[in-house]
Amino acid sequence: MSLSLSPSPARLFSLLCACTVSQIEHCIDSKMAKTRLAWLLTLLSTQCYLSVLAVVLKTNNASPWTNEFDKVELSCVIESISTINPRIEWKKITSGGPSYVYFDKKIYGDLENRAVIREPATLLITNATRSDTAKYRCEVTAAEDQKAFDEILIDLVVRVKPVVPKCSVPKSVPLGKSAELSCVEEEGFPKSRYQWFKNMEEIPDDPKTSVKFFNSSYTLSTETGTLKFISVRKEDAGEYYCRAKNDAGHTQCGPQKMEVYDIDIVGIILGVLVVVVVLLCITVGICCAYKQGYFSSQQQTGNNYKVPAKGDGVDYVRTEDEGDFRHKSSFVI
Repeated sequence: MSLSLSPSPARLFSLLCACTVSQIEHCIDSKMAKTRLAWLLTLLSTQCYLSVLAVVLKTNNASPWTNEFDKVELSCVIESISTINPRIEWKKITSGGPSYVYFDKKIYGDLENRAVIREPATLLITNATRSDTAKYRCEVTAAEDQKAFDEILIDLVVRVKPVVPKCSVPKSVPLGKSAELSCVEEEGFPKSRYQWFKNMEEIPDDPKTSVKFFNSSYTLSTETGTLKFISVRKEDAGEYYCRAKNDAGHTQCGPQKMEVYDIDIVGIILGVLVVVVVLLCITVGICCAYKQGYFSSQQQTGNNYKVPAKGDGVDYVRTEDEGDFRHKSSFVI
């Protein structure tokens, strides 16, 4: 191999880790000035020395993700180190502060039976759950290195598939009135977005973008899952269902039928008139009955008969058989 004066110092530095000083001297073109050669060898030797005495970490993926119950690898690669037995630690960073995941060659916390260390420092979670979503920090301490400590931060996301959403569809709506359909799902992560379907066909966010829904007047929110009809038409009747989806998958509720019916204004008016006429007839009848005395509270009977005042020489005796009074004569001498 031979090198001209054109290669940069960065290019020449890459040769040093694979060659000795004598090999580099042999590789460099004889036309290079001795001062240039001496300067370059001093620079490269210093850089190589420092790299050997410094612990350096890197990761293959700083933002890994996985679906719930799947496995995921948190990569922590040691690029350079001189210490034979460095101290390796993993910590989980949450709002409550850091907590140990791996320390003194043991797995701790809720990952105790669900994670292993792949040599030298990579953490493998074999059965991820939604609670594993957090930031993780890999720390390596090398006592024998000049730069004795390094760390990297990894942001893990565990995606959770939505559960069956709760859907609410009105069974019947008057023609021309408003109606609201709702769809809610709170288990999925990331947060679910929603789609509505009518008779197995997806309802577009904007009705003006579809020929079938062009004349419909509704608003659809994919974030809250609400479908609001401003003025229901006959064509809006049908079977509706909602789908909740995120990056982990999707689920949907069963179809529910919504009917649209006409409001019979004439029939309602006639019904009200009939009720009014019936009430008037009843009122007039009651008044007439009062005038005729049908509701009089006092009627003469044998039990409330008033005994007339006694005249001189006349005595009245009531008999049990007759139930009335009879005249009894008496003579006064």
